[in-house]
This record gives sequence, C-alpha cells and structure tokens, in this order.
Amino acid sequence: MARLARFPGAPQALGSWSAIVAGIVRHEAARMCRSIQPLHNYEPPAGPDEARAAALQYVRKISGMTRPARVNQAAFDAAVDTIAAATQGLLRDLVATAPPRDRTAERQRARVRWEQRRERGAA
Repeated sequence: MARLARFPGAPQALGSWSAIVAGIVRHEAARMCRSIQPLHNYEPPAGPDEARAAALQYVRKISGMTRPARVNQAAFDAAVDTIAAATQGLLRDLVATAPPRDRTAERQRARVRWEQRRERGAA
C-alpha cells in the first residue's frame, strides 16, 4: 500500500485495479525515456533497423537491463524481435494525415531543445 503513495491519483484501496494501473501509467509516462523517437510519417520512412533499435530501447527500458544475463538472453531477443515486427507492421498500416516530416530538420530541432535543457540545468 505504501508503494501506491508514489503514484499520484492512485486509489488508497486495492479495490479498483484499473485506477491503480491508470495512476501508474500516468506516473511512468511523465518519466518516459527521451531516447525513444517517433518513427511514423518521416521522409525517408523508417526502416527495419530503426524499428529494431526502437524495440531494443523499449525492451531494455521495461526489463530494466541493458545487457541480459545468458539465462535471459533468449527471452530478451525474442521480445525485441516480436516488438520490432509489430512496430514495422504498425508503421506500414498507419495512414498519415499530415505531410511527411524531414528527419534532418527534426534532428536539428531536437538538438536545439537538448542544448536549451542543458543550459537551464547548468544555470
């Protein structure tokens, strides 16, 4: 019960699991890893290597390990493969309603935002 106190909006009773999960999701979304980048609606389109890299970041994040032990390696690799395939399927099936974004311009904007955050942190 004390662990739930860390999650804003989480109920104090264990009767409502959906409310507990919603509180955890809101809390975790605020701390989402910045290195996971959107892959949809870019020119040129994201390829299998980018989908696999995103899947690897995701599996590392949720498993809490960057390099799994040998005993966990097969499960880790299977999860990365499954998520990469699902990511590629999702990107293939999504319909863009806006013009594609330019990867180079997006990277430059991200670099400027990163430098601004770094400057605020140093001040």
